[in-house]
Amino acid sequence: MTASNKTHRPLTELQQAILDFIWSDGPATAEQVREALQPKHPLKDSSVRTLLRRLEAQGHLSHKLDGKTFLYTAGMPSQSLAARTVRQLIERFWAGSAEQFVVGMVDEKVLSIEELRRLAKKVKAPK
Repeated sequence: MTASNKTHRPLTELQQAILDFIWSDGPATAEQVREALQPKHPLKDSSVRTLLRRLEAQGHLSHKLDGKTFLYTAGMPSQSLAARTVRQLIERFWAGSAEQFVVGMVDEKVLSIEELRRLAKKVKAPK
């Protein structure tokens, strides 16, 4: 794996659609992925396989052999990828300050003060 493959770039809409399908439906073959994407993204088999290889090289997917067929599974839960993406945003736009990020979310009315209070209670609650 090259260094550029390990760099976690934002996912394209198509890559996200593939991961969403595998997260919701479980392990899938390239053909199953192609069929699931077909209504919105009509792709050739080779294009789907290229996308799957790239997602695997980036660590988002892994595969195992089922006979002669590759069966792809998610390399991480969706929550882990979402948290990593948010962490990248915080590093990029708020100089690593989660506090500035949350304040910005409130200022831009993405989160309300009440939602923030509920989140604070959840964080304080024993696990």
